[in-house]
Amino acid sequence: MKLLLALASYLIGSIPTGYLFVRIAERKDIRQLGSRSTGATNVLRVRGLKSAVPVAAIDVLKGFLPAFLALEFLGDPVFASACAFFAVLGHCFPFSIGFRGGKGVATSLGAYAAIAWRPWLAALFVFGLTAGVSRFVSLGSILGSIAYPFFVLAFGGPKGVFFFSLAISALIVLKHAGNIGRLLRGEERKLGEKAS
Repeated sequence: MKLLLALASYLIGSIPTGYLFVRIAERKDIRQLGSRSTGATNVLRVRGLKSAVPVAAIDVLKGFLPAFLALEFLGDPVFASACAFFAVLGHCFPFSIGFRGGKGVATSLGAYAAIAWRPWLAALFVFGLTAGVSRFVSLGSILGSIAYPFFVLAFGGPKGVFFFSLAISALIVLKHAGNIGRLLRGEERKLGEKAS
């Protein structure tokens, strides 16, 4: 049962939402446009809000459903966190489009909401405050993802949840390596700036 749920989590995470939306609408590969990510932030820059909102919603569900189902069937938040990791892994490295996907933020957001809502709210506040003040979604995403595992500990959550969410944070930071470089060079696009 656990093996099947873990595999299903990766497969659900692998649904390349942003890629499909742009491919169907414009017959273009979103990975050749903007930040070259399949995530909602890049879809927002390339296609606008009407495409970005459904992409974000589906990507959130890709993380929420595996974690929620793992909790419902097994009642184990640590295994639910493992399923969250596999869902995020699938989003970042989807087998169906050559393992080049998004950066895992929306998918992890959905998973975290299912697993531990108080640390999720606290991390969401970190994201919102950082992105709102700096207008850098990437910076908010990085800091929010790093904060979540430590909020899990602060709220007395299981150490297993901490370690799996820390692994997700490491994956998200890795996928944001280019953004980090641009932030350090002062070249990162702010929220609302169109892709060139």
